[in-house]
Amino acid sequence: MSAVVGAFAALVAVAVLGYVVGVLGVLRAQDELVLSRLAFYVAGPALLFTTVARADLGTIFSAVLITNVVSLFVVQVVFLLIAVVFWRRSKSQATIGVLASSYVNAGNLGVPVAAYVLGDGALVAPIVLFQVLIMAPVAFAVLDGDRQGSGRRVELRTVLSRPFRNPLTVATLLGLVVSLAGVPLPEVVMRPVDLIAAAAVPVALIAYGLSLSGGTKDSITVRRDVVLAVGLKTFAQPLVAYAIARWALDLHGAALLAPTLLAALPSAQNVYVYAVHYRASRTLARSAVLLSTLLSIPTMILISGLLI
Repeated sequence: MSAVVGAFAALVAVAVLGYVVGVLGVLRAQDELVLSRLAFYVAGPALLFTTVARADLGTIFSAVLITNVVSLFVVQVVFLLIAVVFWRRSKSQATIGVLASSYVNAGNLGVPVAAYVLGDGALVAPIVLFQVLIMAPVAFAVLDGDRQGSGRRVELRTVLSRPFRNPLTVATLLGLVVSLAGVPLPEVVMRPVDLIAAAAVPVALIAYGLSLSGGTKDSITVRRDVVLAVGLKTFAQPLVAYAIARWALDLHGAALLAPTLLAALPSAQNVYVYAVHYRASRTLARSAVLLSTLLSIPTMILISGLLI
C-alpha cells in the first residue's frame, strides 16, 4: 500500500471513529454542528494561515488552481446546458445545481486531505480563495437578482463583502500577506497557532463521521437534477482535472495526484446553506451534498491507488 493510500486509511479510520461515537451516543447529533464550527471557524483557519504563511507561493498558485478553474467551468457549462436548455430550470434552480456540481468541500474535508494525504495544506488555498472570492459572489448576485424580480433589492456592497466574512478566506489572505512580506512571525506567536492548527484534521474528520451516523431527517431524492450534479461532481470534475493536468500541463506522479484528488472532493455543505437562505432547490442541494460525500471517499482512494 502506498504512503498516500495509507494516509487515506488513517483519515477514514478517524472518520469511522466519528461515526461510531455517533452511533453509540457518545456524541449527539447536535455535537456535529459544534465540531464543524470549531473546525471551520477556529482550527481550519489556523491551519490554512500557518501553511500559507510558510509556503512557496509559486507552488500554491500553479496546477491546482488551473485545473480547478478549468474543471469546474466544464462541469458548470454541462449542467447549465442540460438544466436550462432541456429541463427549463429557473435561474435560482440552475444556480444551486451549478454549485452542487462544482463547489467543492475545501474547508471541512479539503484541508485534512491536502494536509495529511498530500502533505501540504496550502494546496487547498487557491481553491478556497477562488470559491469564496469569485464563485460565491457571482452565485449570490444571480440568486439575489432572481429575488429582485419578486421585489427584493440587490445590494452590491453586501454581495461583495460576503467572502470576507468567511474565516477560511480571511486566514488565507493573512497567510498570503505574511508570506509576501517575507518576514517570519516570532515563535511565541506561531506556537499557539500551530497548536490550534493541529486540531483541524481530527476535529473535521470526527465531525464528518458524526454527520453520517444519524442519517438525515430531511428528504433525499435521486431525481435527474441530483444524479446529474452528483455525477458531474464526483466523476466528471476529477476526470477533467486529470486530463488538463496530464496532457495539457504534462504532470506526473504526486504533481498529477494533487489537482485530481482535490477536484474529487464532494459538494460543500455551504451549497445547502445557500439553498436554504435563498429558498431555492433545497432538496437538490441536500441530496447532492450527502450523496457526493458518501461517494467521495472511495473515489479518492481509487484515484490515489491509480496515480501513485
